[in-house]
Amino acid sequence: MFAADSIELPAWARVNDKRRAHIARVTALLDRWAGELRVPPDEARAWHDAGLWHDALRDAPEAELRALVPDPSLPTQILHGPAAAQRLVRDGETRIEVLEAIRWHTVGNGAWARTGRALYMADFLEPGRSFARADRAFLASHLVHDFDGVFRQVVRQRLEWSLREGNQLYPETVSLWNDVA
Repeated sequence: MFAADSIELPAWARVNDKRRAHIARVTALLDRWAGELRVPPDEARAWHDAGLWHDALRDAPEAELRALVPDPSLPTQILHGPAAAQRLVRDGETRIEVLEAIRWHTVGNGAWARTGRALYMADFLEPGRSFARADRAFLASHLVHDFDGVFRQVVRQRLEWSLREGNQLYPETVSLWNDVA
């Protein structure tokens, strides 16, 4: 695992220290899983980069996010993923699986490749989050034995939380649930 201050984010990143630490934990978890699963080097790099960049604009002002993603139908709290993906495209990023993982990491997407699924799980299971620590730690450790089963469980838990909190269900989230249910 590496320290939050040792991660290199793009110059355009807008993150506070707490978010930087979250990014470091997500990226470390993805790196660990990639090693344990022996994923090919190109895919391991995609996982690493998706983790590193997924919240790069999480603390950006709404005006900056809307300038990158002028879709008025998207609420502010999910703009950071699409905005970061758009910024990465401007910088020359072409790996669709990385861009789609980052774009939809907050709500999910049924069309994801393994990179998107890994990021979605790492973002939820990273050890710095304070809720259901033992359950999430078990899932994180079990992932290498049952990637698809853990993914299904994470999708279910995130969906249940959204419903319990009265949050909006996005079409991409419903598509993801239909894909894994």
